[in-house]
Amino acid sequence: MKNNIQTLGELKASNYRPRTVKEEIRANLMKKLQENDTTFKGIVGYEETVIPDVERALLSRHNILFLGLRGQAKTRMARQMTELLDEYIPVIAGSEINDDPLQPISRYAKDQIAAHGDETPITWVHRSERYGEKLATPDVSVADLIGDIDPIKAANLRLSFSDEHVIHYGIIPRSNRGIFVINEIPDLQARIQVALFNILEEGDVQIRGFKLRMPLDILFVFTANPEDYTNRGAIVTPLKDRIESQILTHYPKNIDTALTITEQEADILPEQSAKVRISDLLKRLIEQISFEARSSELVDKKSGVSARLSISAFENAVSAAERRAIINKEKDTQVWVSDMIGLIPSITGKIELVYEGEQEGPYQVAMNLLDKSIRSQFINYFPNPESLKKKRSQAQQEENPYRSIQTWFDKGNTLDLFLNTKDDQKVQQLYKVDGLHALVKKYFKHANEKEAALLMEFVLHGLSSFSLISKKIVENKIEFKDLMGSMLGNTTSYSDEELDSEDFV
Repeated sequence: MKNNIQTLGELKASNYRPRTVKEEIRANLMKKLQENDTTFKGIVGYEETVIPDVERALLSRHNILFLGLRGQAKTRMARQMTELLDEYIPVIAGSEINDDPLQPISRYAKDQIAAHGDETPITWVHRSERYGEKLATPDVSVADLIGDIDPIKAANLRLSFSDEHVIHYGIIPRSNRGIFVINEIPDLQARIQVALFNILEEGDVQIRGFKLRMPLDILFVFTANPEDYTNRGAIVTPLKDRIESQILTHYPKNIDTALTITEQEADILPEQSAKVRISDLLKRLIEQISFEARSSELVDKKSGVSARLSISAFENAVSAAERRAIINKEKDTQVWVSDMIGLIPSITGKIELVYEGEQEGPYQVAMNLLDKSIRSQFINYFPNPESLKKKRSQAQQEENPYRSIQTWFDKGNTLDLFLNTKDDQKVQQLYKVDGLHALVKKYFKHANEKEAALLMEFVLHGLSSFSLISKKIVENKIEFKDLMGSMLGNTTSYSDEELDSEDFV
């Protein structure tokens, strides 16, 4: 439609018919659904839950409230709605609020048409410019959102404050004929939320007591944490009642979905990808950290654990391996399980702790999450050591696939894996442990040398997480030794129940 139409008269001659932004989105969404086209690209895990709800809401021409914890792609989905708008729409040239040439609402646009008639100039606005967004904070004012009187403009034009020409429009009127998003709506003061009532219901705008009848054409999208979970504020009931569709978002429901999201969002440079390999095992260990955090009693569930934890941890894992390779002047490397020590900053900055967690300390909580991640994933690759620990007979013990490894440590042997050691040196160290390579080859016959070495290291970390051997992080190394010798070296006495517990890692 854009073509070379530059005036109101040319627009009328083109048989252009205006439609509201909600009608526009509805029509374009229907077309996408009919053509089986993806409506929200890059949004993973919502195909059967959130996205159908959003599509139904848009077909119903509803304003939307996304309700969910942080890091659940609420704002991202709102921003993608611009793809459902027409590519270009005509507006009166110079209009601050995107006046429709055939249905002007501002005094400026009406004056332009009165003065120029069919020669009134028009411009075309791209859909990317038809989006407004505001993060709700306690200092947001009505003037920010709706507008205010501009005394300087009134003085320069010698006009009364009651004249519509002296209004400075806020971000909502400037989003006319587009999409406007308010993030974290409960943080907005109640009196400011009240100011949105008439805009949602009637389109009335009231500035400094002067009531203007401006039927704004806007799709409103609000985001919030669940109202029952936040201490910061709430959505006032009359405003919530005027938001027609409330849509609940959620975290990935399984590891595979989480993996897809992380690989899609992680910012890994091509030079890093060329230098560092990261196995599926490590990717799953990293994702498992977020799942463990969301179920941990030490982490505040009301705050949530964002998908950004896994994304940041993935990036840090690659960088930890890259840093080691640079230091050792290696052309390439892989991410080892020991490199997960470098994920601590990605974890501590992404979780909110309850009182018990604060007592433990962020570092210790992060280490516990790493250990639980290894423990949870270990049984997907090797036999569950927990069931083997309960076997007491000699015949049952001989069936234990970890027996030779434990015996090697029981003889007083220790293994020190330095965090910055070269790959070939680490492999040599791992081969010192009797039965370790044989165990890996038993369950992963086709693993190459580096894959086998990674699995060998994983076995050691796994056995320590099940308290079959001891693991201790000392400065720049990880020290593995027998569990009993480690405890006897400690002056503290332990009960039989404590010796069998999972706390000795």
